Amino acid sequence: MTASKHSPHNLKHHFLVASPYLADPRFHGSVIYLCEHSEDGALGLVINQPLGIHLGEILEQLDLQGDELDLPVFGGGPVEQERGFVLHSPSGSWKNTAIVADDVMLTTSRDILAGIGRNQGPSEFLMALGYSGWGSGQLEEELSGNAWLTCPATADILFRTPWADRYKAVLALIGVDLNQLSETVGHA
Repeated sequence: MTASKHSPHNLKHHFLVASPYLADPRFHGSVIYLCEHSEDGALGLVINQPLGIHLGEILEQLDLQGDELDLPVFGGGPVEQERGFVLHSPSGSWKNTAIVADDVMLTTSRDILAGIGRNQGPSEFLMALGYSGWGSGQLEEELSGNAWLTCPATADILFRTPWADRYKAVLALIGVDLNQLSETVGHA
């Protein structure tokens, strides 16, 4: 883990995997990519729970080109579910973009969707509606209660692993066998 001046264990650009010990059913089987983590809280996007709508539908609703794009849109979390977030590889110059890691950026402005619709967007991306958020100290408390397993994120899992395989891929990265995961994960 990388130390930060904001918190002793900064988990920005890490995956969180919901353990069976997590009480919140909304996150059962979830993989969350953490975009921000500081003493003020954390923000992440669920990257393996599609909403059942496709990117083309979103672009059509926004009167943008690209309505044929048959890519899943993910439910990023329970907060501000009408707000769109695009995780993507570095490219372009978009209005509201934050650098998360060397190979991952987060954009929340409409211009990236217009670029994607015109086939002028980033080479790798995924879109989510809503986000998962934690207030100051909340994520740390959940981590100490064994609600989440964590590991450094990879662009390979984020962008190149099919969404249905991401949970298993992250568990493999952590070194956890899905068949051995139990309600008492993290306890001796």
